[in-house]
Amino acid sequence: MPLYLQKPRDAKNPNYQIRGSYLHVTGVYESARTAELKFAKIALKRKEREIEEAYRKSAELPGKASGLTFAEALCAYLEAGKSARFTKRLLEHFRDTPCADIDQQAIQAAARTLYPDGDPATRNRQCYTPVIAILNFSNVLIRVSRPEGADGKRRLAWLQPDELHRLFDAAYEIDVRLGALCVFMFYTGCRLSEALRLEWKHLVLGENFGFIGKTKNGDPRPVFLPETIVDVLQGLRRGPQEKSGSVFGYNLRTLYKRFHRACKAAGIDLQPRTATHILRHSYGALMRRHAGMDTSGLVATGAWRSRSSAMIYEHTDVTEEARKASLLPGWKPKLRVIPGDKVA
Repeated sequence: MPLYLQKPRDAKNPNYQIRGSYLHVTGVYESARTAELKFAKIALKRKEREIEEAYRKSAELPGKASGLTFAEALCAYLEAGKSARFTKRLLEHFRDTPCADIDQQAIQAAARTLYPDGDPATRNRQCYTPVIAILNFSNVLIRVSRPEGADGKRRLAWLQPDELHRLFDAAYEIDVRLGALCVFMFYTGCRLSEALRLEWKHLVLGENFGFIGKTKNGDPRPVFLPETIVDVLQGLRRGPQEKSGSVFGYNLRTLYKRFHRACKAAGIDLQPRTATHILRHSYGALMRRHAGMDTSGLVATGAWRSRSSAMIYEHTDVTEEARKASLLPGWKPKLRVIPGDKVA
């Protein structure tokens, strides 16, 4: 969203506010220091010129001035401890291309070449996002429009309690650790990556406490362990002396194969690209339906970072307003006898 003027809120704050984004500078929120609209417009133009000047100077930094190549920019990016995910194929594609030559068209072409069958969300996640991050890290700031449909389709499916119980039983039949992992993910709402990073030293079973040091959002998260999980993990432990090492210790390929076997044995037909994430969705849905949790409550569990990400589960429960249909005038059908039937 470009920069815009927000009207004064009240007499205590009579000045216009400058808000919005401009040239990759996001979250601008400052006072125009005037209650006069014509002067506020001048202040907005002045702010745009400040950002443009900063943008021009950033283009003169080593990233563009020295003809830095993508490979060099990527090297600096990784040396700073940034994620290497999806970078291998990008390096093969761009390698010696000067960063200054990578623009909207170049990224679009790379996305089509590297992921010819990929949907917009895949191309955005695995091409657009890492390329922009690598360039920005080296002060090569570019304006890029994401592909239409980059946000993808939000899939929401969850399991009912009886389905979950069948899945847990089937998973335990295949492998005790798989069963324990499924139980842990459902009762905590953890993602698979978070559960697989869990170590015994992060658990205090006597206090129903677990600690996820790094979540997908980058924030640490304490988790409550219901007695069901405590019992499962106690049975998983090789002995009281086990205080270190991975709790579940799974190879992803093996894990997915066994999980799909368990779903098949339990009679559960998973939606495409759902896999173990259905356990997290089930946690969110059933916390609303059975625990009476609202969206703010789901965020407060720590499993979701914002209301916008937890709002999807609002569609899993009937609203209080909809329940008022029970107050409508009732009706009962008159007794009708179908020829040949006997009336009791």
